[in-house]
Amino acid sequence: MKNPTTTTSSPLFLRAAWGEDTPRAPLWLMRQAGRYLPEYRAIKARASFWEMVRTPELAAEITLQPLRRFPLDAAILFSDIMTPLPAMGVPIEFNPGPVVAEPLRTQAQLEALRLPEPQEIAPYVAEAIRLVRRELAGKPVALIGFAGAPLTLATYLVQGSGAKDYEEFRAFLRLAPHLAHQLLQKLTELTIRYLRMQIEAGAEAVQLFDSWAGLHDPDTYRTFGLPYNQKVLSALAGLGVPRIYLAVGASHLYPLLALLPCEAVSVDWRLSLAQVRPFFPAHTLQGNLDPAVLLAPLEVITQEAHKVLRAGLGGPHIFNLGHGVIRTTPPEHVAHLVEVVHQFNRHSEEPA
Repeated sequence: MKNPTTTTSSPLFLRAAWGEDTPRAPLWLMRQAGRYLPEYRAIKARASFWEMVRTPELAAEITLQPLRRFPLDAAILFSDIMTPLPAMGVPIEFNPGPVVAEPLRTQAQLEALRLPEPQEIAPYVAEAIRLVRRELAGKPVALIGFAGAPLTLATYLVQGSGAKDYEEFRAFLRLAPHLAHQLLQKLTELTIRYLRMQIEAGAEAVQLFDSWAGLHDPDTYRTFGLPYNQKVLSALAGLGVPRIYLAVGASHLYPLLALLPCEAVSVDWRLSLAQVRPFFPAHTLQGNLDPAVLLAPLEVITQEAHKVLRAGLGGPHIFNLGHGVIRTTPPEHVAHLVEVVHQFNRHSEEPA
């Protein structure tokens, strides 16, 4: 699904995201702005997580930090998938992951959720986007906005905090499916408004994070995940930005994910891109180096990156990790990875 306004002078990331089989794979990394960078830790020492997210100047600075170190092809806004939820009337704390003091499990709680207008949903995010775009003006770097998928947001709201297998939420889907659908409908509209706000502020692509979709069997995902993701992504059609969908540990759902109206699918490290490509012949694939590889010696990073790059041949590919950068990753290892990807000519290599 190519964008007719994309030209050879457009950022490489956008060209690939729109479906161009580019000569070099564009590169960005999930959680590329974060705890592995000493300059991020310096800010974290004087500001809480919410202060960093809710202060546009700090969020913009953190977003740009990895771009000052590495010649990456895209920046992703520093924020969190839980950011729009306080505007619904749900207090969110981080300790260190998201915590909902009163999990949502009753009709009264769901009815109390308000649906804020777009300008009420985290206005500091829109300002941070504008600041980043100002800094990136004239540079071949695209800015990615993002949101959590309705099913993943519901997982946290019902469970209350992180859990290994989110048993309370999975039980809730069976015990109170009518409440689950009410919650998912509200979260879907919130997510649409939130992403549209980011696009209007200047986000040039958006990624929908469905971090916990892989917890569910295909029938459950078909009922509680697929229709709401389809609605979110369909609502963004025609806005001039490529749409990326990420589900972790979800290879058993690929036949269903292929039904989503998006331009790119981000793939975790559990299957090679060559194995995944047949499920998504009309999509750009994004990924999928195991983040743990960046803890290995440089020669191993080179070897494993080449495997991913060769597996990504045969269609459009955006190089990324299969999940976020690990906190203990040495920044010099990221620099080496970027160099390896930049040196790989996709048009002169044979597929894996």
